[in-house]
Amino acid sequence: MSKQLWVIDPVHSDIMFKVRHMMITNVSGVFDQFNGVMHSNAADFSDADISFEAEVSSINTRNEQRDEHLKSADFFDVANHPKLTFKSTGLTKKSENSYELVGDLSLRGVSKTLKLDVEFNGVVIDPWGQVKAGFEMNGIIKRADYGLMWNAQSEDGSVVLSEDVRLQITVQMIKQL
Repeated sequence: MSKQLWVIDPVHSDIMFKVRHMMITNVSGVFDQFNGVMHSNAADFSDADISFEAEVSSINTRNEQRDEHLKSADFFDVANHPKLTFKSTGLTKKSENSYELVGDLSLRGVSKTLKLDVEFNGVVIDPWGQVKAGFEMNGIIKRADYGLMWNAQSEDGSVVLSEDVRLQITVQMIKQL
């Protein structure tokens, strides 16, 4: 039996990241164009298979000059690597609404295993009769693992960007009938 299809609702979802800047604040950004699907039959989604992709050129940090730099070969190299993708390889239920999602994140031509902590927020029927499920996911990637090596030093010798990038993902999935 094939699993039930769920698709991401981009209007009610955010794919956000944060990186420490100058080691005193964080710079955050989002990807504005993305899509994802989940296949699952279990009411608690414990059998879910998940795939996701984002258009890297849709990066938005609320600063056009920074966004253009992030699209360049110094960072994401959008001309040669226009998408980032994620494909799940495992989902482990840790408690009633808590999971660990493991999968392959491909970014800038490099694929690495990514672990995300997942909180399942429930299933509801919206006012238009759509069945929706909500999830929040958090994780950390190392920039250098994906060839994102650019950095600079401040006058006091500290680095401009931290190695860790924190991912904060909030999604609503819509059950397809």
